[in-house]
Amino acid sequence: MPHLTLPVSSDGPMVELYVGVSRPRREALEDAKQQVPQPIKIRGLVDTGASGTCVDSQALSSLGLSPTGQVPIHTPSTGGTPTLRPQYDVSITLSHPDISMTMGEMPVIESQLSMQGIQALIGRDVLRQCLFVYNGEEDQFMLAF
Repeated sequence: MPHLTLPVSSDGPMVELYVGVSRPRREALEDAKQQVPQPIKIRGLVDTGASGTCVDSQALSSLGLSPTGQVPIHTPSTGGTPTLRPQYDVSITLSHPDISMTMGEMPVIESQLSMQGIQALIGRDVLRQCLFVYNGEEDQFMLAF
């Protein structure tokens, strides 16, 4: 299984990824002879505490997407009361010069993340397709897919 071994930054285990319109949306735009927005490169934190992947609202708005629904989320700041957040269907590509993996249709949750210096939280929905090893002693992590 191809893998990446990367340093843990001061922000945690960070990866670059591309977010674009979902495969079905891309196909519909192409069939209608409309322009397909280019995927955008964003910075994401691997977060094993997040059940779903979250993407910053600015990144999603640059793709011209509409929400496909709303999902209740729980965070440490919401306490026991879930809050409803918009959900979008996108494509996600984890990319590195050596390897890449694309998920053509992935639901993500809109979040306000840019103030934290990131544009995505990579949740267990993506990680279930990977092997993730956090080596704290060496200040590095491995991601295989």
